[in-house]
Amino acid sequence: MKKVALFIAIIYLWQLNSFASEKRFITVAADGSGDFKTITEAVHSLPAFNYQRTTIFIKNGIYNEKIRIEKDYITLKGEDKEKTVISFSQLRSDWDAKKDSIGPAVINIYADDFIMENITVENTQPEIGPHAFAVLGFGTRTIILNCILKSRGADTVSLWNNKNGMYYHSNCYFEGAVDFVCPRGWCFIKDSRFYEIKKTAAIWHAGGDDIKQKFVIVNSSFDGIEGWELGRHHYEAQFFLINCTFSFSMSEKPIYRVTYPKEPERDKPFNWGQRYYFYNCIKQGESFGWIADNLSTAEGSPKAEDIIPSWVFENKWDPETKTGAKIVNYTINNNSLILFFNEKLTISGIPVIRSDNGTEFTYHSGGGSDTIRLTAERNITKQDISGLRIIKGKITGVIAAVSEREADLKIN
Repeated sequence: MKKVALFIAIIYLWQLNSFASEKRFITVAADGSGDFKTITEAVHSLPAFNYQRTTIFIKNGIYNEKIRIEKDYITLKGEDKEKTVISFSQLRSDWDAKKDSIGPAVINIYADDFIMENITVENTQPEIGPHAFAVLGFGTRTIILNCILKSRGADTVSLWNNKNGMYYHSNCYFEGAVDFVCPRGWCFIKDSRFYEIKKTAAIWHAGGDDIKQKFVIVNSSFDGIEGWELGRHHYEAQFFLINCTFSFSMSEKPIYRVTYPKEPERDKPFNWGQRYYFYNCIKQGESFGWIADNLSTAEGSPKAEDIIPSWVFENKWDPETKTGAKIVNYTINNNSLILFFNEKLTISGIPVIRSDNGTEFTYHSGGGSDTIRLTAERNITKQDISGLRIIKGKITGVIAAVSEREADLKIN
């Protein structure tokens, strides 16, 4: 029995050391000055089941690779959005004919809570029009910040989790041909630019799984070649454009539904009617009546100030929140303090926490879960846990958000 107990203890300590050695910040540099020379190598270095957020920092350079993201809670962060470039030439039709295990896009996302920031992603295939993804995704809570996303083909950014996909983009530049930003589910974009390189529709939406699914674009501008069209859809859809500007070259054709008069069996259900809403949008040159303010006709008659991410995502997700995970319960067991949170946690370093009376607690275990264990050098009383604050290391939430959110250690 002693040998079995010793073996279990050794395994337990090995696991603790293994978890402690997992890097939460990895550097990629094409010149070999980082932890890895390619992004793919960095992604593959993560545990098979990645329960904590890991940032992969990518130094300036051109990375000619396709990437597949299958692990949750990954952040790809470039050094400079114009100088950190991920590029690859890939037609969807070529991939369909000869499939590889990575996917048909430059960035292929098969995971939740993915964040990409300060990066150019370009599908460099030269043809105008055919499907050529820069980003293709099937996860939820996807964030893209301060990025340049380009393709000469269709569907440049295609986030296609039709049931519960939620996507947030800010300060981005999108360029492509047909339907080059085409989310399925819920999508919120702000402070961004769109450029259409073909005489066809720029944006597209599919929202047929839930009547509340919507595609919202705020404080953004649209441009393109002469005669470019704003948007279209095949499935049920709902568009909101708030404080947007459209260039002289935009076609007078309103957002429209695609139908097939000669093949009506190809038509998608359309029971919820036209739902295209505008507020304070400006068309340079001759204006068009169909972009006139009609926000009050949307369900619930929202006001422009109501159109924020939490409203778009039905309060299921707020990517702009700065609120950290909160303690919902705790247990004291001799010299151990077990804290229960309302969110899973990422542990960076070995956190040390101090209370108002000077008692110090050291992180023991629980990273990647919503329950962490802290230990002190003596048995703990309730008076020892008042006013907890981190003095070393970090404890942050794992759910994707624009800002890093440190855990709130207040115990009520």
